This record gives sequence, C-alpha cells and structure tokens, in this order.
Amino acid sequence: MRQRIPFLTACLVAGVLATAPGCGGPSALRGAPAASSSVPATGDYSGQVDVGSGRKMYLSCKGSGGPTVILESGIHDSSDTWNITDTRPPVPDSPAVFPGVARFARVCAYDRPGTIRYSDPPAVTTRSTQVNGTRSLAAMADDLDKLLTAAHLPGPYLLVGHSFGGMITRLYAQRHPEKTAGLVFVDAFGTNIRQLFGTEWPSYVKLLNNPGTPFDSRPGFEKVDIDGAIDAVTAAKPLPEVPMAVLSKTEPFAAAPGTSKTLLATVERSWPAVQQTLVDLGSQTPHILATGSDHYVQVHDPDLTISAIRLTAGRINTKA
Repeated sequence: MRQRIPFLTACLVAGVLATAPGCGGPSALRGAPAASSSVPATGDYSGQVDVGSGRKMYLSCKGSGGPTVILESGIHDSSDTWNITDTRPPVPDSPAVFPGVARFARVCAYDRPGTIRYSDPPAVTTRSTQVNGTRSLAAMADDLDKLLTAAHLPGPYLLVGHSFGGMITRLYAQRHPEKTAGLVFVDAFGTNIRQLFGTEWPSYVKLLNNPGTPFDSRPGFEKVDIDGAIDAVTAAKPLPEVPMAVLSKTEPFAAAPGTSKTLLATVERSWPAVQQTLVDLGSQTPHILATGSDHYVQVHDPDLTISAIRLTAGRINTKA
C-alpha cells in the first residue's frame, strides 16, 4: 500500500476532508488574489472574476493552446488539490497536474464557494464570494458557466472532474454540449452510487456533507443536495459524443478514526461498479487504474493524470 504523508492520511476520508489538527498541504498555498478586470488568453493569471449578482469567483489559468482544460475539484476541495503532490518513486514529485497540463494546453482551475484551502492551518476559501445554504448541482454547473463566460475563456472545453466534481462537469456537458470538447473523470462520483449503497446511502450522504471538519456548521461551508444531483444528471440530456477517459483508484479510501466499517466496506465494494458505469458512458473510453493510489489520484499520480488529459486532448484535436 502507498505510504502517504500525514496530512493526507489524517485529512482525507472517502473523498472529503476529515477532522484533524494541522491538515496543511505539502505546499502551503496562501494569500488573497489580486482582482483583475480581464483574463489574458495566454500566460499566468490568478484573480477574481465578477460572475454577477455581487459575486466574484477565484480563477487561476496557465499555459496556452487548445483545447482549454478546466479542472473541477471534489466536494469541499478548493482548486489547491491540482497544485500539490504526494508521490513515491517511480512517480515523479513534480510537476503537479495544474503546471503539468500547462506545458501543452491552456489550463484553468477555480475555487467554488465554501471549499477548503490546503493551507496550514486549513481554512475556508475567501477567494470566492460566500454562498450560504445547501446548493443544487444545477447551481454549481451554472456557476461554472458564468465563470467561463465572464472570463472569456475560449471553448469548447476539456472538462476534468475529480470525485463529486465529475458530477458538475457531467451536468455541464449535458447542458452545454456545444461548449464541451472532452471529459476526464478522476475517480469520479456516478449516478448509480445511490442504488449500489442501499441502506448505507443516508449515512454516506451525511458523511459527504458533514465530514467532521471544524467548518461543518458554518453557513458558507459547501453543502450539496446529493440526491438532487443524481436526479438532475439522470433527467438531463445524454452526454455529447466526445473523447473521454476514466482514472480510478486501487487503494482504499483514507478513513478517519470512528468511520463506520460497514459504510467503508460498502464504499469499497461499490466503487468499481461506479467507475465502470463512467467508462460505459462513451465509446472506446480508456479506463486507467492508478495502481497504488487512493481516491486522490491527481495528488498521488499527477503524471498519470496529466497523461490521461493529454491523451484526451490529442483525441479531441485529431477529431477536429
């Protein structure tokens, strides 16, 4: 089994941040971004973008070339997870996914409101305007569209979704097929998960929205209507026929002490079927097993994640 550094072992449980002191990332990413009125077509950019209704969202972009790659983090995670690594030989420590993809394409990542920065100590992001209450998947997909539109980022996009972020990118693609060039699912959430979990489903939904962080009770902490999200994706139009790739973990989810063993067993038993259903969404979709990695494939296997994105981008460009 992969040896993980303490912050990942203690802080990541079933794809969400678990309670633990000092859960800071390997690179302490801190500081408020400088506001900017425009997002350049190439080069480095980090700042807040006005998305309307008095709200701003943090966006970071790097590199040049198409298709534009959009990185979508999992539930409660800020964009920091695309800029950190926890690797062991022969996997190289550098680059992380964000700078790695920037070597061959324009790549952008953003902070959803209420998500957690991998700083020391961890903190809820102040880089995107707070939104209170439980959020619908439709609202989250709308935020993504507002951000991309306001930033004038050229599409169509190669959407990369980790964990629950895969649900956001999936609904976005279903609602905006003309803006979608390809999809990469990084150990992503799927619509068949509720049925597979059976009687353990309510416990899992509770864990997703209340993972035990010091921020759980804050009004602005990201909470999601999980059942509504599944229903929204199921009811939406089919995905466009675009190149896809699926990356899946092979190691168990990291678990905080006290997590139900029955729930964890259900997660592990069901997860391969969730991943296979994602593979079946497309035609000739490569299914890449991140051997030795837990749920955070982009952190443990950044080079593999970068390669999957590059492969999909190549298929998009060949198709075009």
